[in-house]
Amino acid sequence: MLLIVGTLRLPPHKMDAARPIMQRMVSASRSEDGCVEYGYAQDVFDPGLIHVKELWTDQVALDRHFASAHIAEWRAAWPDLGIGDRDLRVYDVTEPRRT
Repeated sequence: MLLIVGTLRLPPHKMDAARPIMQRMVSASRSEDGCVEYGYAQDVFDPGLIHVKELWTDQVALDRHFASAHIAEWRAAWPDLGIGDRDLRVYDVTEPRRT
């Protein structure tokens, strides 16, 4: 399993414009084979900071995701949305367990 966690930042005044594009990205990603979990969350203390969490079954699924039309649409929107800072990390993890 591959866990991706991190953040991206956009100007707070662009959040309303970003929300529908992010919704399409999340919905399409969640329907992909190999996607276990996919989500964006707006930080409650830092306007414009978005937390990203993804869980994929394997590298093949993640590679398909990176080649998808919806990720191309999302990336194409970055300049207009002012998305600059991105810090995403991929971790190889075992099966999740509850604590």
